[in-house]
Amino acid sequence: MMERLREGVNSLAVKIILSLIIFSFVFAGVGGYLSGGTVAPAAKVGDQEISRNQFEQAYQNERAQMQAQAGDFFATLLSDPNYLAQFRRNVLDRMVNQALLDQQANTLGLRVGEGQIKQSIREMPAFQGTLGSFDNDLYLEALRRNGLTPDQFAEYVRQDLVRDQLVGALQNSEFALEGELESLYKLEGQTRTVRTLSLPVADFAAKADVTAEQKQDFYQQNPSQFVRPEQFKISYVELSGNGIADVAEVTEEEAKAYYNANLASYGTAEKRKVSHIMIQGDDDAANEKAKAVLAELNAGADFAELAKTRSDDTFSAEQGGQLDWFDAGVMDPAFEEAAFALAKKGDVSGVVKSDFGFHIIKLDDVKASDSEPFEAVRDEIVAQLKQQHAAETFFALSNDLAEKAFEMPDNLDDAANAVDRKVQHTEFVSLSDLEGTLANANVQQALQLAEVREDGLNSDIIEIAPEHVVVVRVEDVRPEMVLPFDDVETQVTELLKRQKGEEAAQALATTLVEELNTGNEAGLSASGYAFSDAADIGRVSPERDVVEFAFTMPTPNAGSSEYAQTRSVSGDVLVVALDGVTEPETADISLESQMADRVARSLANTELAATIEQLKDTTDVVYSLETAEQ
Repeated sequence: MMERLREGVNSLAVKIILSLIIFSFVFAGVGGYLSGGTVAPAAKVGDQEISRNQFEQAYQNERAQMQAQAGDFFATLLSDPNYLAQFRRNVLDRMVNQALLDQQANTLGLRVGEGQIKQSIREMPAFQGTLGSFDNDLYLEALRRNGLTPDQFAEYVRQDLVRDQLVGALQNSEFALEGELESLYKLEGQTRTVRTLSLPVADFAAKADVTAEQKQDFYQQNPSQFVRPEQFKISYVELSGNGIADVAEVTEEEAKAYYNANLASYGTAEKRKVSHIMIQGDDDAANEKAKAVLAELNAGADFAELAKTRSDDTFSAEQGGQLDWFDAGVMDPAFEEAAFALAKKGDVSGVVKSDFGFHIIKLDDVKASDSEPFEAVRDEIVAQLKQQHAAETFFALSNDLAEKAFEMPDNLDDAANAVDRKVQHTEFVSLSDLEGTLANANVQQALQLAEVREDGLNSDIIEIAPEHVVVVRVEDVRPEMVLPFDDVETQVTELLKRQKGEEAAQALATTLVEELNTGNEAGLSASGYAFSDAADIGRVSPERDVVEFAFTMPTPNAGSSEYAQTRSVSGDVLVVALDGVTEPETADISLESQMADRVARSLANTELAATIEQLKDTTDVVYSLETAEQ
């Protein structure tokens, strides 16, 4: 099939369809659409192989989507080899799960009809035009962008629908009972009346006595707490594109030349609306068939009727071969050349060969170009050209920086002079304490290369972000060492006091809990500490440390309280008094309520996960791909 095959257009429709199909690529690898070759598969599920090409395509798709969503944060995560390996393994796991579900659906004999496939495609939001109906041009544009033929995409939809039947059957078989909903309602709505008594560790630490002998013993027994990490003195030259555009010059002649060369960008370019009849194939038989259709048209046959009965472009055929408006540069070159060569409405081309078959094209309508005058868009053009010049200047400067840093590898002075920048220096600093540009994961990785760290050579140029690079060198290295006692005595004292303070606070809390649970409040009175006022808390509360602990405590007997101890987020010791538990009055909970839906979905997800695990147990699943990125 061939219709609006747009080249180089970043349209919203393409982005939408990418988002629709990307996870199905991740799960299914799109069957046999990607060649597997003779290389060992990434995984084998029963008799079905998931090729390395399929896996890499799925991985790249998901990685691109995550990059678009999370940006630099995701790139930082991927710099961790462990995270990267886990991310790739998750992709492969999902592909294996998808294959297991497909095989189970096939075993159960689940099928979908061609009409159902076609209807599903027509209803996909990505293919809906401005009038809210299926737009064949958006459909074909998206397929072309993703390297799929209509038959391949239809096969993907078929697999997806069959799989949905299986998953839907599992999910729809789950339901919530009234008793389950009532119990859940009571649990979620339950409140607990609590009081808290805080024993600040700092209070007890301030009172702790620490001897010189104890400090020496603590220092000797905990040397790892007093290690100064390896430190570096670093020199670097940083180059950024910021401000370059502000000083770039653009002449009036240059701006006008750009305007004339890009008229279509400053108004409505000439658009054409055509109908076509397509004969699929590239052999002589297809050519002869197209010529026969043309002969019928020349003999007076109606174009629209012939398109409905003879065109292999199924979707446009239903519209009498009619396509949507398009302008130059978005269609197959041969198709576009023939369409724009037609002079008058109603003119019909000869047989035109494209990458998708043979076409006969009829011109339906023309919209003339209507561009804005140069004066109206001059400032926009000048700003755009300044950015373009700035990018070119930055590229040239970054090349100069890289070359000089390489030519003179034992200093950065020449490299800095070449780009009119200054060499910046740090004092001794550990990698974990680096900030700003130097905290970038790629910079830290470069600092630990043998030629940089040990040989004192300049690093390669390192990209921090678009139009932001740096070259670094290590001037000196100070090895890791345990600091002398005299240097850390104050720290030792504080740590030891903190330790003793925690022990004292913990001991008092243990005593208070034991006494209070027997009804003895003498220790509480003597301690000088007191409980807060009683408060009713639910399962959702800002004081999560208290809430989570209070809801694990046993329900107290009527007229009494339960006491227990925990730690606050800040590390202080807390004694919690549970005075009572209140359950909400049971409401009439409909089996059609949101709670019922939520419980059913949770049960369905559990059932689906259990089914996949059961299929894994009964299917020979072999992973043969190392998921660490090569």
